[in-house]
Amino acid sequence: MKKEKKQKIKKEYREQETDAGSYTYDSSREIRWEKLDNTAHLFPAIAGEGMTNVYRVAIYLKEEIVRETLQEALDLVLPKFSVFNCRLRQGFFWYYFEENGKQAPTVAEETTYPCQYMEEKENRNYLFRVTYYGCRINLEAFHVLTDGTGAFYFLKELAYQYLRLAHPELREKYGDGLSSQTSLNTEDSFLQNFKKGRITGGYKAGRAYILKGPLFPTGKMGIIHGHMPVEEVKREAKKNGATLNEYMVAVFLWAVYQVYLKGMPSGHQLSVSVPVNLRPYFHSVTTKNFFVMVTAIFHPREENQTFENVLEAVKTSLREQMTKEHLEDVLSYNVTRERTMILRALPLVLKNPGIRGVYNMHARANTATVTNMGNIQVSEKYKEYISRFDVLLSRSKGQNLKLALSSYDGTLSATITSAMKDTRLQRVFFRYLAAQDITVTIESNGVYYE
Repeated sequence: MKKEKKQKIKKEYREQETDAGSYTYDSSREIRWEKLDNTAHLFPAIAGEGMTNVYRVAIYLKEEIVRETLQEALDLVLPKFSVFNCRLRQGFFWYYFEENGKQAPTVAEETTYPCQYMEEKENRNYLFRVTYYGCRINLEAFHVLTDGTGAFYFLKELAYQYLRLAHPELREKYGDGLSSQTSLNTEDSFLQNFKKGRITGGYKAGRAYILKGPLFPTGKMGIIHGHMPVEEVKREAKKNGATLNEYMVAVFLWAVYQVYLKGMPSGHQLSVSVPVNLRPYFHSVTTKNFFVMVTAIFHPREENQTFENVLEAVKTSLREQMTKEHLEDVLSYNVTRERTMILRALPLVLKNPGIRGVYNMHARANTATVTNMGNIQVSEKYKEYISRFDVLLSRSKGQNLKLALSSYDGTLSATITSAMKDTRLQRVFFRYLAAQDITVTIESNGVYYE
């Protein structure tokens, strides 16, 4: 490495040890930069073609999307969101974000499978992409940027701007300002809320049952959506003394138990990782990542366990963990671990293998992931133009199949994404719901029929 390049890196990282701010490349232009949040440090270290760490949030309008209009909407909205208007840079000790400053990514009609790996030098160095298909607008984001909540802020504003451009009377009436429901806050809420010295709260790492079977080629993904009335699902959850989230996690684990264990005991637990949005617990409105994982566990030590047995295990494990005190413990544990002096002193080239090793160890502790984005709200001004939302998760190490839930306007959407060719679990999952007098409408991306 040339001497001047070494000096430049040293200068940048002396400044990074202070509060996030900006540095100057030259005397004429100041470039904004920011540290990654606590969770984001993981994703660049483990991402690759087989584990992209890219997720999708999608909005369906009641009209066909026009590419040129969507591109114009993206050009107008992107500069307002610093969390998305950046690129990832690699320093000596840590990755960091730098203001991108380039033209917005090119909007294109979707022609490939969702959640593809994002090459660093493609897409004008942006860490998200916007595509469309029919009436659907897709926002795919590398998890290093933000979580689903932050992505929905951006996606909804993109859709609102699109509608204002497509319907000039809306733009004339409402202008191009952001909705009052949208946050632009970029604080690192992990650092704002962790308790110094709190070292309890580490993740349980019991060995979990791993779903195995023939896989699609890397990058190919099977998608099955199930849409059902929220009230019908709530009715069944209430009948069983559970929340909607607990009930859906239990149905998912029940399907795993029936399909893969066939009702028999196992030496490994069935374990579902459940992301928890921390914003409501800590009064945060950040657009950066702010979540931790809790785990729903069912360990079938005896044969022929009932659905009620599974649900009770899920309720017990989730309710023990979903308290502010426990979530604060997990949050503080994560931040404290990151801030240890040994870890901070390691160069990134040595740090990354260590991060991957720890991740791989914990990956064996979960069978799958179930995420619930909750009830999605939109501005009343645009509600008549919007029909639904979807969330899609990409595969990760040891987890070839995942479930994402979201609700909008009285409909619960349950989307199972899978790298596995086998669809028995999906069939058992949706058939169980239908057997409880829940009206389920199914659609697929057609991969399983090719």
